[in-house]
Formats: sequence, structure tokens, C-alpha cells
Amino acid sequence: MIPSPVAALAADADPNAPWTSHDTQLIVVTVIGIALIVVLIAWLKVHPFLALILGSAFVGLASGVALGDVITNFETGVGNTLKEVGLLIALGAMLGKLLADSGGADKIVDTLLAKASGAMVPWAMTLVAVIIGLPMFFEIGLVLLLPVIVLVAVRSGLKLMRVAIPALAGLSVLHGLIPPHPGPLIAIDAVGADLGTTLALGLVVAIPTVIICGPLFSILAAKWVPVDAPAMAGGIDTRKMAASGSGSGSGSGSGEKGGTVGGSADPDVKRPPSFAVTLLTIIFPVVLMLLKALADIIWPNDDDHPMIRTIFDFIGEPLVAMVLAVLLAMFTFGYAVGFTGNGISSKLSASVGPIATVMLIVGAGGGFKQTLIGGGVGDTVAKAATGANISVLVLGFLIAVAIRLATGSATVATTTAAGIVAPLAGSLTPTHAALLALAIGAGSLFLSHVNDAGFWLVKEMFSLTVGQTFKTWSVMETLISVIAFAFVMLLSAFI
Repeated sequence: MIPSPVAALAADADPNAPWTSHDTQLIVVTVIGIALIVVLIAWLKVHPFLALILGSAFVGLASGVALGDVITNFETGVGNTLKEVGLLIALGAMLGKLLADSGGADKIVDTLLAKASGAMVPWAMTLVAVIIGLPMFFEIGLVLLLPVIVLVAVRSGLKLMRVAIPALAGLSVLHGLIPPHPGPLIAIDAVGADLGTTLALGLVVAIPTVIICGPLFSILAAKWVPVDAPAMAGGIDTRKMAASGSGSGSGSGSGEKGGTVGGSADPDVKRPPSFAVTLLTIIFPVVLMLLKALADIIWPNDDDHPMIRTIFDFIGEPLVAMVLAVLLAMFTFGYAVGFTGNGISSKLSASVGPIATVMLIVGAGGGFKQTLIGGGVGDTVAKAATGANISVLVLGFLIAVAIRLATGSATVATTTAAGIVAPLAGSLTPTHAALLALAIGAGSLFLSHVNDAGFWLVKEMFSLTVGQTFKTWSVMETLISVIAFAFVMLLSAFI
């Protein structure tokens, strides 16, 4: 779900070219390759990292790609994914470790559960995810929220999915439908939609979609997959939380010292951070990325106030924002609470080890995605959809769905679908052009599975099996896609 240099996919594709036997071969090979990965992991218990490598090799060779290109495509996909997602996961784990060990996560949870307990907790998690996820990618939001999700699940006594699904839904809906996320911006630019109109209509679609697919769906998800918080999550030992936390969800203490700070805080903590300091530290990278997005809107041309634009563009880059956030956390969650320099350094080092496997699997997922793209699967799907004689909204949605299923990338799906239907958008009203951008965004979220790095990130972060990830994350993504598109079509009938 992190963007990659895939613009050439839409530019090089010829959707009007005739269908060939090679196109049929690509579709069959893709289906078999995905099935092979699932069988290797679920039945033969092969490690997901190796399964993704083997699946990629099969797809590349069976697609007729040269042997050297098979390797190059996979390595390019791994590199493109890890240079974005991998670095952010590592920085997020560092921030999460300091957040947990300082007692800041406890403070957030205690305050959250004091205001919302029982059935209201999932709704509170949805609101937190929406606030955190507004300007940032799904992956960054997840690594930032992971300690809070796990602690809330442990302290409230709720099943993990009752807490995790609302947060995941909030992050995912924003990623697919609401600017300044890259997917919506790509669609808006391609179809010539107005940013303000798309943002307003996107919020109208997003709010009910998040409610249905977050707090409400989490009731079913928790029944289908009734798991508790994992023993280890992003380098955080949740067994320690369960053993020393209150576990009642009542928030047994609210003072600066004592209370439930011992739930996950290090014994060396002398002055736990306040709720305000904790919240400001968590949203600090969010604010930086939001400032960059606002600067891009206010000064769309680089020539307008170039110095200000350059500064905001730099500090608002996800990597820079997360580095600055970790540096800030070293003070607010480190020196300020009583940790020494050596202690902070040790905690940062300890946070990275447990996520090494996650990074490898997520990277391999990116390699599999690039293998599909390099084999021409995205072009084949675009070609299949071009001749359809249906509503432009439905067409944009279906093309995005098909490419999302084939390549696993929401950004690739958005880029390609928007490029294909852009010539048809010229006759649309500004409102319907905005709805077309939203329809494409909804389609780009459909059924995340084994060729999506986000699938593996969720699986590994929450210690789920492949089957459990399908029953929760994949079903949730499909619901978001279908329900969001239903609201888009409903709006199109009245405006």
C-alpha cells in the first residue's frame, strides 16, 4: 500500500490491444501462483518469506519473463517496499518501544478507558485511528497505533479483533478515499476532479463506511477469530502487560505516579509522561505530514514561496517526520521520565530485533507484487476491462478491483484505473468526476490478500495465521470497498 514507481504501468499499457493467448496465460498463472503461496504457508507450513519467494519465482517463469528479469523484478519489489515500509516499521517500533516503556501507552489507555469502556472502546479506537491516519500511510498509522491497540485489548478484556478492526478500518478508509493520501490525489488529478468537492464527498462516504466496517464488523470478526493480544507485538512484551496491568479496563489510577503505569512501563520510570505530552508526541509526525499536505494545496507550484514549500516538503516526508518523532520521543519518553542515555539506546536497539521477520515478509510481499507487474498482469487486466459497455463509475470501480486483485497494490490499481477511464471523465459534471475518483479509490481497497504487503504486515503484527488474516483483514477490506462504492452510487443517484 506504500506508493512505488509504477506510473509507467498505466503509460505503457495499451488497453485497446486485442486479447491474446498470453493474456489468458497470465491470468491463469496469477491464480495458480497465489494458490501456491497459500498452500505452502497454510498446509505445508513453509515460512511466509520463503513461500513468497517460491511463488514469485513460479509466476515470473510461468509468465515467460526472462530468468534474469525474474530475479530483478523481485529484488526491485523488495527494495521499493523496504526502502519505504521497512524504514518506517523500524522507526515506528522504536517510537512504540519508548511509548510503552515510559508508561505513555498506559496513560493513553487509562484515559481512553476512563472516557469509554465496554462497548464504547471500539468506537473510541475508530476515532483515534481517524485522527492519527488522516495524513499518513496505513503502515505508519498501524505501527504508531500498535502499542495502543494491544494495551487497550489487554486492559479492557476485549478480544483483539474488537479493538484492532476499528483501528484498521479507520486507517484503511482514509488511505483509499480521503486526500491528502496518494491514491485519492492520483485519481483526482487523472479524472480532473475538484479537490475540495472530492474531499467533502469523500467524508460523506467515509464516515458511514468506517462505522459499518469498523466497530460494527468487529463484533463478527471477534467471533470468527476470538484471539487475545499476541505475546509479542512490534517488540512489545504483552505478557508483561497482562501480568502487571489491571486487566479490568477500569483505569485504576490516573495520577502522574502509580496507577496502572506499571502495566507496561519500565521500573526505572521516575516521572511518567502526562496524557498531553504523550498525545502530542504521538501526533507530532502526523502534524508534520499534515503541514506538508496543506503546503502542497496552498502553494501548488514550486515557484510560490519556494523556501516555505521546501521546508514543509522536507519535514513532512514520512521518513523525516518519523525520525524527528523518534528524536522527540527520546526526550519526552526518555530523558524526561528518568531514563539514561545508555538506557534509551538499549531500548531502541531492543525494539528492532523482534520486527526483523515482519520486515522480511513485508518486503517479500512487495517482491511478489512487482513480479506480477513485471510479468504484465496489470496490463492484461486493464485490457480486459476496456471493452465493457457500462457506467463509467462502475467501470472505474471494476478496473480498480481487478488490478488490485492481480497486483496487490492499491496505488497501482488507482493509477491504472484512473488512466483508463480518464478520457471518459471529460463529459462528467464536477460532482460526478469527484464520485468517479472515489469509485476508483473504493475499488483499489478490494480483498487484500497474499500479494499485498499490508496483508503480511497485519498478519505478523497481530500474530495471526493466514486463515485468520483472511477472515478479518481481507473480509474487512472487501466490505470497505463494496460499501464505499455503494454509497458512491447512492450519491450519484441524488446529486
